[in-house]
This record gives sequence, C-alpha cells and structure tokens, in this order.
Amino acid sequence: MTETIQAKPAGKTWKLTLAYDGTDFHGWQVQPGKPTIQGELQAALGRITGETPLPQGSGRTDAGVHALAQVVSFALQAPIPPENLHRALNRTLPASIRIFEARTVRSTFHARHSAIAKTYEYRILQADGCSPFLARYVYACNWPLDLAALQQSARIFLGEHDFHSFAASDPDLSTRSSETANAQDQEEKIPAVSTVRTIFASAWSEQNTPDGALLIYRVRGNGFLHHMVRNLVGTMLDVGRGHLAIAAIPRILAERRRSETGPTAPARGLFLHSVEYGLN
Repeated sequence: MTETIQAKPAGKTWKLTLAYDGTDFHGWQVQPGKPTIQGELQAALGRITGETPLPQGSGRTDAGVHALAQVVSFALQAPIPPENLHRALNRTLPASIRIFEARTVRSTFHARHSAIAKTYEYRILQADGCSPFLARYVYACNWPLDLAALQQSARIFLGEHDFHSFAASDPDLSTRSSETANAQDQEEKIPAVSTVRTIFASAWSEQNTPDGALLIYRVRGNGFLHHMVRNLVGTMLDVGRGHLAIAAIPRILAERRRSETGPTAPARGLFLHSVEYGLN
C-alpha cells in the first residue's frame, strides 16, 4: 500500500518591530561564533517555539550600529498568540534587544523586499568631553562645525543619484567563509545591485543639551548602500570643518570613486530610525 505523505503547513508569517543597542554585537547578520542581532533572535525563537527560522531584517546593520525601529519577518508553525510571543521574546532576549510589536501579516510580506523607504539618523555631540552614558550613542567632536555648510551639503544629496562614491564594498557580494555561506543559504540569493538611490529627505538639526550641542543628520530614502550614510556624514563633516568645498560634492558623486569622499564616520553614532511599507 502506498503511503500518502502529508504536506507540511506553510505556517504564519510574522512581523516584529524591535530596537537594539548594537554596541556589543557584530552587526545584524549571523556570524559563526560571534554575537549578532539575527543570531540572538533566532536562538530566542528556538527556545520559545522549538523552531529556528532565520529572521529577515529590513536591512543588515553593521557592528556597533543601533536601531530604534528595525523590522523583521519570518514564518512559524507554532500557534502562539502575538501577545504571548511578544512577552516571551522580551523575557528571553538580552536587555539590549527589545521587541515593541509582534503580529502576523500576509504571507507575501518580507521585511526587506516590501519596504518602500527607510530613515537613518546620525548623532554628533559637540563638546570637549563626552559623558560615559552617551559615548556609546554619539560621535563626539570637539572641533567647530559650520551648521549652514552642513545643511547646504545635505541638500545636494536630495533626489536620484548614483551613490557609488559613497558605498563600501557590499559584504553580501564578497567571498564568505563556507560556514557563513551555509547560514545565508536559508536567505534569498543576493544579486548585484545598482548603486542608484533616491533620497527623499536630507537635513541637519541642532539641539542644545546639558552635555553640549547635539547635531542630528536625518536621511530618508528608498534604499541605502553599505556604509553609505556613514560616508555621507564623514564627507559633510569635512565640509563643516572647512576641509572640503561644498562645490566638490557634485564632482565626487560624478567621479564614482570611494577615494574621493571623506572618512567613514564611526558606527556608534548611527541609528536605523524607521522603515516604511505600503498598504498591505
């Protein structure tokens, strides 16, 4: 008698919104023997449900980069109520990772592919000394910066541009160890991508705080390249210090060479601020 094999149910697609302090992690993406946000979340799901899907983030933040509202998607077979999963994850995860929302969504939702815009924020503290309670979350600069020049520079990036000059090599396209590659086989294959991006908003603001002047660069776009925001900030800081002319920025964009831009700003000042999705 032929045995009928039952197809395994597809399960439900989940969407999480979470925040994390990236200081003590080697970025979002799973790496063998190193603590990562993706790895901690996968392990927590395993402890709670017995399933270990590889959570897909809206973007792969680098080591030391933080998130105020990262979005994650994955599928689970377990029939667990959203409020229970939310509570259980926050009890299981390290205190530096917090879940704000957990809910089920349509099966076609993907945290990265379904996103239509992201906003990043970079924080700079202008002070002679930086409080140890802020040092993990700002780039402390004690040199004068021309805020008007920073604003003028930021406006140049509005619209559609080829940001090749402001991108580091994409780690997804580089050679990985076989163990890392095996972990990533659970994710979609990453094709070569265009370096053209559209920036919808790009501006600096200043806040007076007891610790000093806090300069915040906020940029919203349809996507970002590896190290792009940190390279934009590093180049604008060169303008703000008077080391680079504002008029040089259009030329740098046109040159399409990373060597033309300023230094990469430190990871600790960068936050993934928010991710936007269309109507589901």
